[in-house]
Amino acid sequence: MLLPREYKTISDLSGPLIVVEKVEDVRYDELVEIELGNGEIRRGRVLEIAKDRALVQIFEGTTGIDVQSTKVRFTGKVLTLPVSKDMLGRIFNGRGEPIDGGAPIIPEKRLDVNGYPMNPYSRDYPSEFIQTGISTIDGMNPMVRGQKLPIFSGSGMPHNRIAAQVARQATVLGEQEDFAVVFAAMGITFEEASFFMEDFRKTGSIERTVMFVNLADDPAIERITTPRLALTCAEYLAFEHDYQVLVILTDLTNYCEALREISAARKEVPGRRGYPGYLYTDLATMYERAGRLRGKKGSITQFPILTMPEDDKTHPIPDLTGYITEGQIILSRTLHRKGIYPPVDVLPSLSRLKDKGIGKGKTREDHADLMNQLFAAYARGKEAKELATILGEGALTEEDKAFAKFADEFENTYVRQGEYENRTIEETLEKGWDLLTLIPVTELKRVRDEYIEKYLKPRLKKEGSAAEGTKAN
Repeated sequence: MLLPREYKTISDLSGPLIVVEKVEDVRYDELVEIELGNGEIRRGRVLEIAKDRALVQIFEGTTGIDVQSTKVRFTGKVLTLPVSKDMLGRIFNGRGEPIDGGAPIIPEKRLDVNGYPMNPYSRDYPSEFIQTGISTIDGMNPMVRGQKLPIFSGSGMPHNRIAAQVARQATVLGEQEDFAVVFAAMGITFEEASFFMEDFRKTGSIERTVMFVNLADDPAIERITTPRLALTCAEYLAFEHDYQVLVILTDLTNYCEALREISAARKEVPGRRGYPGYLYTDLATMYERAGRLRGKKGSITQFPILTMPEDDKTHPIPDLTGYITEGQIILSRTLHRKGIYPPVDVLPSLSRLKDKGIGKGKTREDHADLMNQLFAAYARGKEAKELATILGEGALTEEDKAFAKFADEFENTYVRQGEYENRTIEETLEKGWDLLTLIPVTELKRVRDEYIEKYLKPRLKKEGSAAEGTKAN
């Protein structure tokens, strides 16, 4: 076995980076050990090689490094994650080390954190519905196994509470299959980390969850590896142990900021708003690790969360994410100010694969028609309310008033739900039909007549008989 090569030829320090001169046989992405003069050991990896110079990124940062007395050892290995089914129920830091006080993981394997590319030919089409228990997602923008469906949020919005709720409640309907959640938090505060840990422990969902936590005061460089550790763990559980894995990544904005910081330290030519020109490629290397493989029972579904700076959808992070993922769930600050939780704005939100995961045998036969009708009615109701604001309510027709009332009720009973309220897809669909009783039947142009007969007419008869009983009394 060859001994690691050791050098004392550091020529430059810049942020989390060092330049090592006169190196031989060094490989890209190789793991590096840095031994300080006081005996402290730090870890890093090779970012770039030019002739006999290596650019090394140090995970713990370069603070306190003395160029003269520091030794650099190139190990000849790449960054790997020790994996085992025993990781379920455990909490790790952004370097993959346990931080929950439990015993070290005895690995079954050590996997490269950069993963292996999925052959497009081997991919299977996402088509099975995942129930999150949140009506605005399940009813209006359903998520299916193998999909990438991000949340676009803003500063101060309850995206973390939504993430915790999805992690608690998400399940695959029908077949009794193993379901796991891999949760990666990047650049969050200690208070936010404590919220997730306590919530998962309190509700018992920690037993099926693997957590990777990178705090705001941890080295920014760790933020680059945290999501890759999480995805490596997810691939192991999904494709080697047949788990249906939901990967929640929060907050990807912090990840991209760390990427920009490292790019600036490398003196790279900046792209839009200072982010590196390869931001799209870098995000794609993570997002495209979601999916299903032919011949494998397991799947990886991604639920990334990002906060849009200044609530700007055209910012590079949400903009590029929208190109790669299959839709987005957008949170509304207006709904949030009204005290509505979860403040999901269903009109600009979109799940591009929703039609593949709903219908007879998956959710219910009427799901697609009901979803389209609710969307159209809510859009018309919002227009009617805007018209009333400009012209006054007297300018509205009776139909406009009905749609305006529908929009208010939709927000208050369908969108609004409790943080610990886990609605089944049947409950969500029933709420939708209850709301359609507020609209004249002649205006329901997106629902088939047979569904109106089966689901709406009994409700209207019940309401009519109740009204008659009230008059008689």
